[in-house]
Amino acid sequence: MSPTELSHFFCPTSIHIGVGSYRKVTDSLRRWKVSHLMVLLDAALLKSSFYADIENLLKEEVEHYEIYTDIEPDPSAHTVEKAYQVCRDSGATVLLAIGGGSTIDVAKAVGILATNGGKIHDYEGIEKFSTPPLPLIAIPTTAGTGSEVSGSCVITDTERNLKMSIRHASLNPADVAILDPLALRTVPQHVAAHSGLDAFVHAFESYISRQANPFTDAINLHALTLISGSIRPFTANRNNLTASLDMLCGSALAGMAFGQTGLGNVHCMARFVGSYFHLSHGLSNALCLPHVAAFNLPANSAKYAKVAQAMGEHVQGMPERLAAHKALESIRSLCTDLDIPSRLREAGVQEDKLDEMAELCVRANYNRWNPRDTSLHDFQRLFHEAF
Repeated sequence: MSPTELSHFFCPTSIHIGVGSYRKVTDSLRRWKVSHLMVLLDAALLKSSFYADIENLLKEEVEHYEIYTDIEPDPSAHTVEKAYQVCRDSGATVLLAIGGGSTIDVAKAVGILATNGGKIHDYEGIEKFSTPPLPLIAIPTTAGTGSEVSGSCVITDTERNLKMSIRHASLNPADVAILDPLALRTVPQHVAAHSGLDAFVHAFESYISRQANPFTDAINLHALTLISGSIRPFTANRNNLTASLDMLCGSALAGMAFGQTGLGNVHCMARFVGSYFHLSHGLSNALCLPHVAAFNLPANSAKYAKVAQAMGEHVQGMPERLAAHKALESIRSLCTDLDIPSRLREAGVQEDKLDEMAELCVRANYNRWNPRDTSLHDFQRLFHEAF
């Protein structure tokens, strides 16, 4: 950024880190004097030993807690409405989310409705609500979205067939985040890979964003180092607690930054790929990543060279452009090692929708953040090259 540009950095979330940090949930419950709690839980964890340990703590600390598990991937506004009704009927004054980004995003949306009223559609966009949501404790069980610390939540509008982004840098992050690698032990291998690449894309796109600043640069470079260094061993063995903790921290670091810098064309394209063809957000990002990364390189080869270094490439002494291309090689290698399909068609994307999605990308106006100006023709070319 230029010295004459104004920028900002803010992180309101209190974060507990490490093996067994789930026990810190009691500190918040006592501080807020919680008697009625709503637990939004990934259904796959209901009979897990990790949740059983947390539930034992809840039984000691809370008079009444209501458990809600009916949350699908890429959750819809209908799911948010149902969860909100449960929250209202239970009299909950605090929310506890235990799950991946979908679970945490639903909890955020419920918290907004509980104090601001209306429908979640009313808050699509940036800072469309002003009353703080219900207090939220978030325990992520995937390392990907960074939703526990980010200022956004993403909810699918099934009627319009698109994903709504509800953003508020200061009011939308969880009040407390607990990063416990014990929570990741049951993550399926493909989920670990896809969500981990989502975290990588957050850090990468935030780092090269037009809105990046020295604080977000430092955070994102370390996030890239943690994620690229640990995602392979983490995906291979979710009981590797060191790799798991690195992934959780890398994901959270990127989550702190991208809500303030914005993201780029990878997320722009993936937003519509995911909603049109019902692919996970992480896989949609991974499919688009190598193609968009190559497109954006001319806009900031110096930062790409630093990305290559963060990913462990030996680029010292290389000309900047050669070092920058090492980042592209490293990204392609990462996707290959994690079994990401090399083409959109291999994941079920249909060619007749590519130009339609390109038009939607232009309307979404990610040129505010993406480092390289992107026209309709550019998006069409990117989709067809990726196909």
